[in-house]
Amino acid sequence: MALYAIGDFHLANSVDKPMDMFGSVWKNHEKKIQKYWNRRVTMDDTVVITGDHSWGRNLEEAGADLAFIADLPGRKILLRGNHDMFWNAKKTEKLNEIFKGRLFFLQNNFYTYQDYGLVGTKGYCYEGKDSYKHFLKIRDRELERLRTSFEAAKDAGYHRFIMFLHFPPTSIGEEESPFTQMAEVYDTSKVIYSHCHGKERFDDSLKGYFNGIEYQLVSGDYLNFKPELILR
Repeated sequence: MALYAIGDFHLANSVDKPMDMFGSVWKNHEKKIQKYWNRRVTMDDTVVITGDHSWGRNLEEAGADLAFIADLPGRKILLRGNHDMFWNAKKTEKLNEIFKGRLFFLQNNFYTYQDYGLVGTKGYCYEGKDSYKHFLKIRDRELERLRTSFEAAKDAGYHRFIMFLHFPPTSIGEEESPFTQMAEVYDTSKVIYSHCHGKERFDDSLKGYFNGIEYQLVSGDYLNFKPELILR
């Protein structure tokens, strides 16, 4: 039994959104996902997929992509990414009802692995694409969602946590943020994130140990679509 993580599948089985324009690593990337997943992950393992699952704009368009993920071995925990238009954050409970026993959607709730509470939210960092005021509004909303996840796990009796984000935990050039501070408040063991694509982006945020917490980047192209071992 092992815990893995990987992000940014950007599947497009029902829409015209080829990814190979973003580099050769994306050529036939769906086949890579399937090949490496089947080599590493067993039915007894758990995999957290840290967002950007599908280019589908609604649940109908994303259906084939979600079915692809559901058919992979192991337990699949899905985090919401910035491109997951099919996922209304206010209707996460409904998604968990629809996909019960096949997929678990991590938002304002938690999942368990051994004696760890797995917590998470999409997160947000400043990339200069919106006003700083708008950035702060979204970031603060995501911080509250993350706190809700931590508190739900804590109320259930968990004291060890692994934190998952889609966006990196800090903006470029930062060594701390409200997300890293929250991870420290709850004595988190690891922070796992994705979203950073291309070699020029792989060092946008923290990697390795900072203030006793291990930070790991698991973007699909960073891993060449091989699920990353988090715990065994």
